Amino acid sequence: MGYLIISWLISAVSLLIVGHIIPGFEVVSFGSALITAIVIGLINATVGFFLKIITFPISILTFGIFLLVINALMLMFASSLLSGFTVTGFWAAFFGAIVLAIINMIIRGITGTD
Repeated sequence: MGYLIISWLISAVSLLIVGHIIPGFEVVSFGSALITAIVIGLINATVGFFLKIITFPISILTFGIFLLVINALMLMFASSLLSGFTVTGFWAAFFGAIVLAIINMIIRGITGTD
């Protein structure tokens, strides 16, 4: 249970950092980041999982780069559901997905929560 809470907090902090780095990617507050982290997790576990299975051949052909497109679409979908999280356009979502993955990897590496 403790791992889930730490993972949730790391995801929320990562979203806040990306919101300060990427233009068009906005997270209003830490509370919004917490809610957004949950919603993104749920979307990725359901719709994202289904899309990744369907687009597996394309992902293989593009050496996994198409997964960034799917992640960008998931961010845009979460943005349409929430009021405290805004992504304005595909490219903001695409670059936000890249930076979010990098920041998550760095924070998890520093904290040792792989």
